[in-house]
Amino acid sequence: MATFTGQLINFLAALLLLIAFAMLSQRRILSLIHLFAWQGFILALSTTVVAYSTHQPHLYYSAFLTLVLKAFLLPWILHRLIIRLNIKWDVETMINVPTTMLVGIALVIFAFNLAAPISQLADTITRSTLGIAMASVLLSFLMMITRHKAVAQVVGFLAMENGLFFAATSATYGMPMVVELGIALDVLVGTFIFGIFFFQIRETFDSLDIKNLEKLKED
Repeated sequence: MATFTGQLINFLAALLLLIAFAMLSQRRILSLIHLFAWQGFILALSTTVVAYSTHQPHLYYSAFLTLVLKAFLLPWILHRLIIRLNIKWDVETMINVPTTMLVGIALVIFAFNLAAPISQLADTITRSTLGIAMASVLLSFLMMITRHKAVAQVVGFLAMENGLFFAATSATYGMPMVVELGIALDVLVGTFIFGIFFFQIRETFDSLDIKNLEKLKED
């Protein structure tokens, strides 16, 4: 059973890495939000498997919170935002997709090499997934800094938080519940603040391209 759950956790971790690459190459904003929702669902499923295999009851609460917040509530909020803002454009990148993917592969190699000595010190069943968790964080960060539009950057920020949560689960079987609840509340409030920010940018510049903010500095 331990071998099976370990393989299942590794399989779900591989799916998270594939989704991170899919988000990095995605050019449609609605599809990007759908991938973020799938990432939250698989993250919740992985946390549930870890909770079952390690007998960590608090991880069940973490999995439920992740499922509700990151697989349903946040994607729904983002979906409503793009409808209210009448966003129909594709995601614009600062560099082309093939180059971005090559940089992403280099970041994955770097993450695995960086996580290797740390994984050897850990004694958790999820220690082999630490490299994937760090790679997911770096890929989400890359997605965030290579997008022109504010909505895509916020999705990248939320995906990076997913990677950090997965890294915490991989290294230490998660954070204390009070910390996770605080982070969840911060993420939820932050999403609402980003939504207000989107409307202000749209009202001021009639666009959500962050390059328009450079005009304020020039003026």
